[in-house]
Amino acid sequence: MILAIESSCDDSSVAVMDERSFELKFYEKISQEADHAKYGGVVPELAARLHTEALPRILQRAKPYFSELKAVVATNTPGLSVSLISGVNMAKALALALNLPLIGVNHLIGHVYSLFLDGEARFPMGVLLVSGGHTMVLDIDAAGSIEILATTGDDSFGESFDKIAKMLGLGYPGGALIEELAKGGEPRFELPVPLKGDRRLEYSFSGLKNAVRVQIEKLKEAGELDERAMRDLARCFEDAACAHILDKLQRIFELRRFTRFGVVGGASANLHLRGLLTDLCERAGCEILFAPMKFCSDNAAMIARAAIEKLRKKEFTAPAELQIIPHLNLRSAFE
Repeated sequence: MILAIESSCDDSSVAVMDERSFELKFYEKISQEADHAKYGGVVPELAARLHTEALPRILQRAKPYFSELKAVVATNTPGLSVSLISGVNMAKALALALNLPLIGVNHLIGHVYSLFLDGEARFPMGVLLVSGGHTMVLDIDAAGSIEILATTGDDSFGESFDKIAKMLGLGYPGGALIEELAKGGEPRFELPVPLKGDRRLEYSFSGLKNAVRVQIEKLKEAGELDERAMRDLARCFEDAACAHILDKLQRIFELRRFTRFGVVGGASANLHLRGLLTDLCERAGCEILFAPMKFCSDNAAMIARAAIEKLRKKEFTAPAELQIIPHLNLRSAFE
């Protein structure tokens, strides 16, 4: 079995997974969302302190499995440096104390393996990764090598939901709040679908975000920013943001004939987006895979699953050599 620690942002999580059966023997996650909500977003210093408080408590509850462990794992890239260091340092200490190999895992690779928590990975495939920090489309070949086909030039898909929720005074995190508000809305506002008609394979949400801000200001000036208007605006924003994702994906599907396509990341929990992606893949004759709802957002189970691949290859790192790398991306991770 292997024990994995995830602390790349504002979730403290530990998982123990059987490397042969993929059975999740132990799993716990403590979210910091309520602590950060009052500030309207993640406060790095607060996240670091809360990780320091939460991770030892979770590890204590995982202690019965220590005697059966074959390796200790930690997310070491990418993420908030002050958050990553909490998990990495605890993994180093545990590996040294138990005399076990240490494995560092790329958080984004972990999201890919959230599609295969209970079995072997099935490559080749395309992947859409949508979260609070990333928006990208990947092409993964049969050997597991990754090519980035599209990414965002500014905000991520999930981040744009957070920012619109903040503009509307809804709170943080904004993804579920906007999605729920949009359910009762009507499409009466005209918002632009970013880069519509532009053949570049690139995402950008800053223009859409600004268009929403302008519409909010107009409604406020007219004294019309009531609950009905907020629902309609949330609906129109969600429609435009999801249409942007689909617009570029349709172009990518014309260029790459995927037989299998996976959708991962915290923002992939959006049901409207899931429905659109399901329709796209059905039209393309492509199998679609979604990460389980419980494991869409950051979690240690996906980190443990990704680490099994490294355990098989004996890709270990000495505790003194495992470094946190806040900004490492998928392209450099596979070079």
